[in-house]
Amino acid sequence: MLFRFLKKLLLGFFLFTFCWVLVYRFVNPPITWLMLQRSVERQAAGKSWKLEKEWRSFDELSNNLKKAAMAGEDAAFMNHWGFDFKAIQKAFEKNQKGRKIRGGSTISQQTAKNVFLWPGRSWIRKGFEAYFTVLIELLWSKERILEVYLNVIEMGDGIYGAEAATQHYYGKSAGSMSKYQASLLVAVFPNPLRWSPVKPNRTVYYRQSLILRNMRRLKNVQFD
Repeated sequence: MLFRFLKKLLLGFFLFTFCWVLVYRFVNPPITWLMLQRSVERQAAGKSWKLEKEWRSFDELSNNLKKAAMAGEDAAFMNHWGFDFKAIQKAFEKNQKGRKIRGGSTISQQTAKNVFLWPGRSWIRKGFEAYFTVLIELLWSKERILEVYLNVIEMGDGIYGAEAATQHYYGKSAGSMSKYQASLLVAVFPNPLRWSPVKPNRTVYYRQSLILRNMRRLKNVQFD
């Protein structure tokens, strides 16, 4: 009886999550757990509610931004199936040597984490992250994954997605960013609450230089 119950539970979980991911192939995620958490943290600190976001479709986003995101976060994005095992191995080796590194997560993994999961670090959440990564790679196009990623990622205090960020920092639309602006914006992705593309520190400038160099290698990438 227990086995039957667990079998039904697993089947129910799979059907629910499969349908959830399939729906988000066509419907834009309205909010994420991180957005809710940050808003609660702001109110707990005596600050006002702040949640700035404005969705932009894939075609409305600057190609400079798309390429900067890949150059800074996942250069093999268009070629892998959700996991970059070379990057994971490299991150593991550097961690073993005690060097501080962000990790080997791909854009697909980050999208799965940002859209479907709660903030935090644990092996359980990592397992769910891998599961949802497989689902979005199976059910979404690469363009949809990148579109969702660039529309939900945290880009400042209460600022989410490329459009809200470019309006806030540059006073312009996310569709008209230069390579310089796009690379600076992506350079702050790892620490958007402490770093700023309009007041970049040495680390941000260094990351930007790497991103610009990698963007040149992606010059032949074409989007459908």
